[in-house]
Amino acid sequence: MSSPISQITPYLYIAANPRRDVADQLQEAGVHLVISMIAIRPSLRFFRHPFRILILPTFDDPRLPIPIFVLQRGVKAALPVIERGEAALVYCREGRHRSVAMACCILIAKGMTADEAMTLVTEKREIADPHAPHIESQIRLFERSWKES
Repeated sequence: MSSPISQITPYLYIAANPRRDVADQLQEAGVHLVISMIAIRPSLRFFRHPFRILILPTFDDPRLPIPIFVLQRGVKAALPVIERGEAALVYCREGRHRSVAMACCILIAKGMTADEAMTLVTEKREIADPHAPHIESQIRLFERSWKES
């Protein structure tokens, strides 16, 4: 994979806004679900087979934390894909905050604790910053809500 894309697990990738030229690499890696955390539409290539796109536009702003229902929606879309043995790519503008939050929530839903998920993501993606207060708070809130549901 090219440097803007980081493999977190065999079933989960994080990226900055992916360009069309990485679509073949992602397809070879088994990515079938692409979750966009930004309002900018990705390349049309990601709207064609084998990809399914889910656009969940959010803001990277401490005054507007990512809503828990948005994180839940992304996780609920990713889990069946992962269970089929396919992979998901989550991206935002820089691949630093919003995509990292979603990836951590997917890992939590797969059985990790918030701390384990944040540690793994920061080990696998150098620029990941799940400890930004407006990101970490939502990851921990998601963890509590997921365990209660």
